Amino acid sequence: MSSGQTPTPDVTEAGPRPGRLTAAAVLAALEGVALVFAGAYLLVRGFAGGADSVDQAATGGVTLIVLALLPLLAARGLLQQRSWSRGPAIITQIMALPVAWTLLQADSLAIPAGIVLGAVAVTALVLLVNPATTRALGIRGPGGGEQPKQPEK
Repeated sequence: MSSGQTPTPDVTEAGPRPGRLTAAAVLAALEGVALVFAGAYLLVRGFAGGADSVDQAATGGVTLIVLALLPLLAARGLLQQRSWSRGPAIITQIMALPVAWTLLQADSLAIPAGIVLGAVAVTALVLLVNPATTRALGIRGPGGGEQPKQPEK
């Protein structure tokens, strides 16, 4: 940081990034990359004539690619220890859970994908709500401060 600049309130000065925060960022990034690949696959399949409807394949492909922005931006923010990034990362995981459940209901190769997606989403959620992660992001609990200690009796 050059002289004369003040740190933005969104960036924490908590020190090194905890491993849990890095792991959560990696999982969010992997989900984003998977969405980009799935969207590209739908687009290619649609335009190559492998889909029932080119319009549906194009719409689905573009939608998945646009949806990939949420976890990718969240992952970048988590790596930079930006407090705003936890919300989009948690939303991504919550949205992934019903998708995983739907994949688990299929009678195909989608079942292993549902297992992996569900495991990744639950793991990422656990990492994102971990106290070390919230401290590293500068997120305080309810009330904005630490709980006062109770006097011993």
